Amino acid sequence: MKTMKEAKVGETLKVTKINGAGAVKRRIMDMGITKGVEIYVRKVAPLGDPVEITVRGYELSLRKEDAEMIQVQ
Repeated sequence: MKTMKEAKVGETLKVTKINGAGAVKRRIMDMGITKGVEIYVRKVAPLGDPVEITVRGYELSLRKEDAEMIQVQ
């Protein structure tokens, strides 16, 4: 499995699992990133942090640490 951190610009990916626990996992889920949702990778900053994605019709920026917790296919 790969994570959002490894995603390339222009890919559309499906979330398979969110790793982590507690407040961090809850915050990711509150942003609309849940199992089964499709994510489009819009931009990745030159140093890889942050990753800009489109999820559920809105744009969102994720830190590298948060992107590592999201497994996709």
